[in-house]
Amino acid sequence: MRRTIPTTTLLVLAAATLLGTPAEGRQSPPGTLEVSLFTRVGDPGQPEGLWVDDAGTVYVGTHNAGRGDADAPSALFAYDPTGSLLREYVIEGQDLDADHGILGIAADADGVLYILDRAPARVLTLDPRTGDQATYATFHDVPVCAAADDDQCSEAVVDLAPFPDYPVFAPDGTMYVTDLEQGLLWRVAPGGGEAEVWFTDARLESVFGPNGIQFLPDGRTLLFAQTGSTPPGATDPATGKLYTLPVASDGSPGELEVFWEGRPVDGPDGFAIARSGNVYVALAGANQVMVLGPDGSELARVPATPIGNQQQEVPFDTPASVAFLGGQVLVTNQSFFTGTESHWAVLAVDAGEEALPFFEPRIASTGTGDGGAGAADAPASTSTRGLPATGGAAVPAALGVLLVGFALRRRPA
Repeated sequence: MRRTIPTTTLLVLAAATLLGTPAEGRQSPPGTLEVSLFTRVGDPGQPEGLWVDDAGTVYVGTHNAGRGDADAPSALFAYDPTGSLLREYVIEGQDLDADHGILGIAADADGVLYILDRAPARVLTLDPRTGDQATYATFHDVPVCAAADDDQCSEAVVDLAPFPDYPVFAPDGTMYVTDLEQGLLWRVAPGGGEAEVWFTDARLESVFGPNGIQFLPDGRTLLFAQTGSTPPGATDPATGKLYTLPVASDGSPGELEVFWEGRPVDGPDGFAIARSGNVYVALAGANQVMVLGPDGSELARVPATPIGNQQQEVPFDTPASVAFLGGQVLVTNQSFFTGTESHWAVLAVDAGEEALPFFEPRIASTGTGDGGAGAADAPASTSTRGLPATGGAAVPAALGVLLVGFALRRRPA
């Protein structure tokens, strides 16, 4: 079902971005933060997922679920480092009668891409050299914990469908995946297969919940975005956060801690981490890119005002995923609400610094085309390089309507 939003709500969003400025006296980001157009993205529209490989090839996926050509299969576009289109891959096996689209992307040591697909809910592998595609892992609807017989459940009150949003690999080949609607993080064993619930908490309940995810420099602590939150008794349902969550030595989750808390309707989505520890965050609600210091302090926002945003060649319009390309960060522009085709683009922000290396394990098995990916032994080796895109799901520009959307999308457990 397509979501719509009144123009008056968008005006509230514009006003909200004018409230407050980063604290003075903090260290400034090294780059100019100047925004430029990297490339425009064509049909089927709504660019979201983003990945940059070792050669500087930029992969952009489409989440054409409600905007653009919603009847077409999703596409993955490959661009060279100058933004020129190299190749287009059509995603196979999608349920075109459902809201469909591809979201976050990761890669292994062999350059195989691991793409989150919404319909069916799966991890799809795609070898960019051959175009071969296969299902690596699958996700399912879990019950709320109040009605569950085991720990494979969600601490949410309302049972929503699975919505895998963004993947990240650990050094041993384990994949962690955020679920935007079920209020949880999944774990996929090395080699793939059926995902299992790894972490769930009532604070993650929202129809726009856990989003971009990445490991911090210690390699043991996950950082992930929470776009909004609607647990019972919540007083700030439209206020997004970034959380840290350690992975213990036995593989279990540690304590959930707030790394950063935003303003109403900021809508943190995807992010990328620099070697310095600075975090570049796409604010899908505020239509900005924000820079946080390694301690979670806010260093800058660009553009500074909604007026400044509208003066750009292509304004930020529900920005989603973020990835480094050399000394700049690339940002996909969804235009989720209005579906303005001229805003479907990848924008570049001058960061003046480069990506934090991340884990690209060697995977023993890349699954099967029928969804029956079997678990394999732990990968034999792991490589690291620049940071992947942390993905974003379809986040509306006016997150103040989270509670309304939440009520509309309820269904029985």
